[in-house]
Amino acid sequence: MDVDYNDEEIAYPIKGEALVIRRALNMQIKEDDVDQQQENIFHTRCHIQNKVCSMIINGGSCANIASDTLVKKLKLSCIKHLRPYRLQWLNECGEVKVTKQVLIALAIGKYSDEVMCDVVPIHASHFLLGCPWQFDQKAIHDRFRNRFTIVKDGKTITLVPLSPKQVYDDQMKLKKESEDGKSENSRRTMVREDHQIWLNLNH
Repeated sequence: MDVDYNDEEIAYPIKGEALVIRRALNMQIKEDDVDQQQENIFHTRCHIQNKVCSMIINGGSCANIASDTLVKKLKLSCIKHLRPYRLQWLNECGEVKVTKQVLIALAIGKYSDEVMCDVVPIHASHFLLGCPWQFDQKAIHDRFRNRFTIVKDGKTITLVPLSPKQVYDDQMKLKKESEDGKSENSRRTMVREDHQIWLNLNH
């Protein structure tokens, strides 16, 4: 693919607070050589339905993945997966059966796209673009600077990752929000249990 860098659009990560999601990755901040990101996972932020969402691009993934949390929070409509399969995922769920798909409309700067994703309980991000997206878009990965360049509607667009510190800060916020959510869920569970005990005692 011929890339014309003279007409290149740079798509920086979206600014703002991301939707609540559980934290699953530990980050080590490397403040020096922020442009040398060849050892880092590509993290960015995007808009989905005008909400700031976290996004990972990982060419090692065999599927495009949308978090079930994202689907629930944005009330996205799912369809049945034509070829359901089982996935051993890196979270507390262990093996999960993938039975649903969802069409994600995303935007980062002047880059916009629609991507069909499998719905999975992923906790590291709201959604993940894998090798299907990379192949479909003929995306070129600059591994040294950890940037993805694509040609969209005749324009060259380069997706720029968050800095390691930005990723770390996002993960810390997600961890805190997750812990706050757990506390609230525990409180609600206790209220339901107390109510059930009261019902049992009065019947």
